[in-house]
Amino acid sequence: MHHRMITAVGVMALTLSIGACSREPNVEQRDRAATAGDVDRSAALQQQRERDLAKMDDRIAALERDYQDKRASTPSGTSGKKTASTVRDELKSDMDDVKDAASRLRTTTAENWWDRHESALETAIDDVEKDVRRFTGTTASPAPPKGLRTTDASGQPVSTAPFTSRRDKFVADMSARLDAMGKSVDAAKATGARKTERDDLHARVEKIAGDVKRLGSASAEDWWDLSKARVDDYIDRVERSVARLDDNKR
Repeated sequence: MHHRMITAVGVMALTLSIGACSREPNVEQRDRAATAGDVDRSAALQQQRERDLAKMDDRIAALERDYQDKRASTPSGTSGKKTASTVRDELKSDMDDVKDAASRLRTTTAENWWDRHESALETAIDDVEKDVRRFTGTTASPAPPKGLRTTDASGQPVSTAPFTSRRDKFVADMSARLDAMGKSVDAAKATGARKTERDDLHARVEKIAGDVKRLGSASAEDWWDLSKARVDDYIDRVERSVARLDDNKR
């Protein structure tokens, strides 16, 4: 009887040992599969980013050719309130800036993207604000409140998480500035060509305000899509400016 009990215990121990050994490879296999999946996904995302950059390079190269062709044939006289040479100089600066933006995108990472994105948006908003002040004749701009906001532009509580708190404060501050700009432009009386300029300026304010608003729901994982879209928008704007060089010939 005692012998049979020892035998049964031995068999049970052997069975448990075999079961444990059979489970361990399964866990390791799952871990290896998960790691391989992460590597594959990272590689696929990097390949997509490379394709995005290649397309952007093609667009800028085509834009550069178009700019050089039109620059050579642009008359040296006047065009509206600006001389053709002034327009060319401004476009040259835009061309240099858009190429620099594309170059910086190549070194943008998940770690540095927000600093760059925030800085680029602030610069764009500053540029629009200068034009608004020139057009409306105002000299002061609304200063964003100091310290961390507790609510966003719609009065909803903001997050205190490291990324989202910084994002929410930036969105709330910039939205307040852009809202004030929009009201200032709308209040300006204008007719004829000045009204056209006012409408264009209003559209610029609305465009960047929309970009800032959408940023309010962005996550840190959206870093590439947001960074790429910002540079694509810049290329779009310069393309429209280059296309308008044809107007100077008329």
